[in-house]
Amino acid sequence: TWNLCRSNSWVKHRSVNGNSNCKETQLGQSCSFAMCASHSSSGSYQNSKRVWIWTESKEVMTASVERGWNTFVFSSKHRQLANEWSLIALICPLYVEERGIFDNENRRVATIFEVSNPQELLQLKPAKGEEENVVINLLDWQVIPAENIVAAFQDSQTTVFAISKTPSEAQIFLETLEQGLGGVILKVEDVEAVLELKDYFDRRDEVSNLLSLTKATVTRVQVAGMGDRVCVDLCSLMRPGEGLLVGSFARGLFLVHSECLESNYIASRPFRVNAGPVHAYVAVPGGKTSYLSELKAGKEVIVVDQKGQQRTAIVGRVKIETRPLILVEAKRDLDTQTIYSILLQNAETVPLVCPCQETGHQNTAIPVTSLKVGDEVMLRVQGGARHTGIEIQEFIVEN
Repeated sequence: TWNLCRSNSWVKHRSVNGNSNCKETQLGQSCSFAMCASHSSSGSYQNSKRVWIWTESKEVMTASVERGWNTFVFSSKHRQLANEWSLIALICPLYVEERGIFDNENRRVATIFEVSNPQELLQLKPAKGEEENVVINLLDWQVIPAENIVAAFQDSQTTVFAISKTPSEAQIFLETLEQGLGGVILKVEDVEAVLELKDYFDRRDEVSNLLSLTKATVTRVQVAGMGDRVCVDLCSLMRPGEGLLVGSFARGLFLVHSECLESNYIASRPFRVNAGPVHAYVAVPGGKTSYLSELKAGKEVIVVDQKGQQRTAIVGRVKIETRPLILVEAKRDLDTQTIYSILLQNAETVPLVCPCQETGHQNTAIPVTSLKVGDEVMLRVQGGARHTGIEIQEFIVEN
């Protein structure tokens, strides 16, 4: 999970000329925006991710401050620019001088290392007892050196930044070996780069929030004939209880279980969800929906379990094939007129997730071939009106 948290306790006072007095300690934790991460598919970790911005663009500065990033890196010849920006925004200026980064009071905040060959990488090791920040400028390869750096500093109090020139580079450094580096210095002159990196953080932040799922009672199960259904193969393995949120209407998405459960007739495929026909909606990051027919390799979807815990996963492949379908309808309250429905392949390997039970034995999911009126399944209820997958306030009738 990703939680966004800003620490601006560094603001003690501002001098007459507008410069902020930035108290920078232990990786600038007093004056940088932090992203706290604790999600991993195979384990958990707690790490504070930090973002500093290196730019000469006033527009980039403004966009960064508006999104909570207020630590800026300047070359030593741009102190006047830092002073000017301090008059219009509450920022923490840092300065690059002689392979180091210094604050307004000329105290060393971090040491810069340029890595252009394996020998320089091998020399980069945490100093015993040191907690100084380290900034890495990788001049050649990115991924492999970043992995080696993460491994070398994993038990150290030193926080390692990497200089990134694009949001995609920043993402590589923040996710390397799951744990990632401690932070990035985004060196850009393009506002879109700031927006893209913030959007990346926001999407990761979503998984810290539990999705509200509710019980729904099946009111109708009916064979529906042939149709084009979509199998979504992910680049992640799913566990019992996990699946994708899918539905014929965006107002109600059913939790369709993955094929991770063992079967007598076919091997389990814990990376796959037999999700439904091409017209159906599927939940994707950002509180949005996508048509199943729009999914393709590289896109992200939300994997959800019985309790509403969510995580993002990358689509590796989508298979559309003609198969027999079955219609399932359900209601949250049997007295209500609102019906939620989904069409799925009529096969034993396609189950819907059941509610969790505190006591007693309970199946994780029910195959649609065994589903009957009165069974309970898990449902995600939300706004029904959508424009390009985004929920909007609009009158809508769907049947």
